[in-house]
Amino acid sequence: MRTARITRTTKETSVTVAVNLDGSGKSSLATGIGFLDHMLDLLARHSRFDISVEAKGDLHIDHHHTTEDIGIALGQAVRQALGDMRGITRYADVHVPMDEALTRVAIDISGRPFLVLKADFTRDKIGTFDTELVREWFQAFAVNAGITLHAHTLYGENDHHIAESCFKGLARALRAAVAIDPRAQGEIPSTKGALGG
Repeated sequence: MRTARITRTTKETSVTVAVNLDGSGKSSLATGIGFLDHMLDLLARHSRFDISVEAKGDLHIDHHHTTEDIGIALGQAVRQALGDMRGITRYADVHVPMDEALTRVAIDISGRPFLVLKADFTRDKIGTFDTELVREWFQAFAVNAGITLHAHTLYGENDHHIAESCFKGLARALRAAVAIDPRAQGEIPSTKGALGG
């Protein structure tokens, strides 16, 4: 089983994350941020990862530190669970519709982190969640998971739908990219013979 558990404690937050890449899509989420719990539940369900997140943060200030630190910890957990990445499919791309919104996500589990996120939000907040924190979470996750991640909302009007299509797109792409390719079991999917730098 490809599993990992990460605990990250700072003066601003305390985050514990557990992930099972070969799970069934179960989630146990207690971030204190309702919208983020919703997005992480979608991530678990559509990636088929089992994800557990328990976070306590300085929410009396805002959601920034907690959101970013959850992205960091979850990214680190995914990277650790992948191990040396033998046999993984590595690349994946998907288009995910959410009502009027459509997002394209492409990833490379390369060990070389990079994020390109193009999603235009029309409002500052979805409920109490700052829409700018979608980028912060994706940046933290991509860098710490060691993946190249491109997410582009091609069109959309409802900010909730735009964010949801981004998270669902990431989930579906991760599900495909971490899958073991039966024709390449035991192989590292790189001409260099190694991933990660």
